[in-house]
Amino acid sequence: MAHPSQLGLQDAASPVMEELVHFHDHALMIVFLISTFVLYILIAMISTKLTDKYILDSQEVEVIWTVLPAIILILIALPSLRILYLMDEINDPHLTIKAMGHQWYWSYEYTDYEALGFDSYMIPTQDLTPGQFRLLEADHRMVVPLDSPVRLLISAEDVLHSWAVPALGVKMDAVPGRLNQTTFIASRPGVFYGQCSEICGANHSFMPIVVESVPLEHFENWSILLLQDTSL
Repeated sequence: MAHPSQLGLQDAASPVMEELVHFHDHALMIVFLISTFVLYILIAMISTKLTDKYILDSQEVEVIWTVLPAIILILIALPSLRILYLMDEINDPHLTIKAMGHQWYWSYEYTDYEALGFDSYMIPTQDLTPGQFRLLEADHRMVVPLDSPVRLLISAEDVLHSWAVPALGVKMDAVPGRLNQTTFIASRPGVFYGQCSEICGANHSFMPIVVESVPLEHFENWSILLLQDTSL
């Protein structure tokens, strides 16, 4: 998760997020080179009194400053389109979870199981234990198996919400009356935090998202225990 004074992105926990981090670095380097070149030109024009008539009126220079930006835009657009298509790919998911946004909590339903679902509320500050994070901990975590494609169906019951977990590279709006879907693969075990990213009312800041990635065996044991508790 993010920490104070952090300058970069969170550590990637899914293949898509790794691609997004690489694209961010790629685009940032291009922006840095362009900014450096423009700064050099500005300093050179301000600091020298000499002029060159071949630069003031040159067909070759006009061709260069027209073609070069087009090439740079292509170098940015092609990787961006590739990642967009990767984020939309949903092939044979191993697990489907329906996330429903409410004011102001999330409810999760594991549609591959019969009657496996729960509500996830933020843990109040006074109930936190040492080591837990204020405004980020939830009483029930969304548990997913490691290295398994997970399809997430997202909707809302009342107002607009947004299900976002930065480490997984997932952000999808929850719209009442509409079912959006996205997918992710947790590439390493851990606990990943997110929050509702759409202003949804007075307690918008108090509906965190907690995703826990565990090995498949542990996930199966967790689902069996949860089913037993639900049936009691």
